[in-house]
Amino acid sequence: MNRKPHNKRFPFRRIFIYAVMTLAVVVVVPLITFFMLGYRIDTSKGNIEQYAFLQFNSSPSGATVSVDGAIIGFKTPTKTSTPAGKHVVVMWRSGYEKWQKTVSVKPGTLTWLNYALLVPKDLTVKSVANYASVYSSLASSKGDYMLVQPLADKASFSLVDISSDTARSTDLTLPASLYTQAADSTFRLEKWSDNERYALVSHKYGDKTEWLVVDTQNLSQSKNATKLFDLALTNVEFADDSGNTLYALDGSDLRKLDLGAATISKPLVSNVTSYSVYIKSKVITYVGVNGSNKSQRVAGVYRNGDDSPYVMKTVSGDASIPLNITTTNYFNDNYIAMSYGKEVEILGGSYPNTTSDNANNMKKIESFKSKVDISNLSFSPTGKYVFVQSGAYFASYDLEYQNLVESSLIGNGNVSPVRWLDENHVWTERNGKLTIYEFDGANAHTINSVVEGQAATLTNNGRFLYSIGTSKSGYQLQRVRMILP
Repeated sequence: MNRKPHNKRFPFRRIFIYAVMTLAVVVVVPLITFFMLGYRIDTSKGNIEQYAFLQFNSSPSGATVSVDGAIIGFKTPTKTSTPAGKHVVVMWRSGYEKWQKTVSVKPGTLTWLNYALLVPKDLTVKSVANYASVYSSLASSKGDYMLVQPLADKASFSLVDISSDTARSTDLTLPASLYTQAADSTFRLEKWSDNERYALVSHKYGDKTEWLVVDTQNLSQSKNATKLFDLALTNVEFADDSGNTLYALDGSDLRKLDLGAATISKPLVSNVTSYSVYIKSKVITYVGVNGSNKSQRVAGVYRNGDDSPYVMKTVSGDASIPLNITTTNYFNDNYIAMSYGKEVEILGGSYPNTTSDNANNMKKIESFKSKVDISNLSFSPTGKYVFVQSGAYFASYDLEYQNLVESSLIGNGNVSPVRWLDENHVWTERNGKLTIYEFDGANAHTINSVVEGQAATLTNNGRFLYSIGTSKSGYQLQRVRMILP
């Protein structure tokens, strides 16, 4: 006969179950937390050690990854944890050169190695369009278009849409009524607007220069800024993507021009020798002369709408020593980089407020000294890296990881300013060869022969690298496939 369980046993059973569950929570949750923080048991040392995390990706994805010779279980994109210290990371995929880098990681940190650009072993150059001659060329910022100008004395251009695998060319000839007719005309492509619609073209004749804003989608809407204001403008830059708003130097005065309203501002900054525009934050950085002491040079900033500029640095002495300033915004933080000779200073914080109390909340976050006087200073496209160059020497400072790396360009011969290919890669054309480098000089690859002084760009989808080269009959717009089919 079955005996019915005694009711007094149930509370003890419940207590036991709850105790086990509580113990599991108390033990398991800290273990999971410790694991998420990177703590691992080092069986070789017999202790608990906090590891670092590595996150990998590549273009193209699907690459095998090894750390110190041990293959990671999953292909890119993937991740792993590793003891703190130096590690050799290798990524490879069939048909591509190996990518390799030695990284130093600290306990509990996350290091992104998501920028590996795998270069095909077979770099076949394919002609896209042929020209009897090429005078100038210009690649848009997003890698969707290229403009090619065959002849210096003709206002005719080839607009090439490279946003898809099939490149499409359209001939653009500026209306004769747009510019002054002259026998000694020289036209040159200067700049694209960030929205890839408008292009600045300079027109020189005699001792004069006209600035033309070309609407590549509707030539009839193109404008002549010089004729409109009857001023001898120099150093013209786009102020936004409208095609109607420009900054320009009128002598040494920096002014803002509204082509639509046909209005020009009062001098925003005076005694300016050079400037650049950071459109995202509508901030201008400039180098000029101290108005009250002509023997001094100044580097400063001007924000759109401010009453006056703000001088960030004043220097005296040898005027041949390069003075540079540039700015960016990275993860909602403002940064300014300045160089004078070999000295580089990086500031972070809030821009000076000249509309109220002239407060400068920019604080120094890093300073370093290069090996040579710096001729070029820039931030990478999204602002992560400060990049300095002088001849074949270059260096980059990583704002996120606070790391400075120095390197040099390979080869011999003349050196032009290094240009950004994307956020993590730069390119140069030394010795008539297009060579790409990572921001720190690692994983350099010579891609193909090019015509020096012409444009090159990586398409927005990363599939092709376009450049200008020579052909049997003259010149060509050419491309190399970077992502194999």
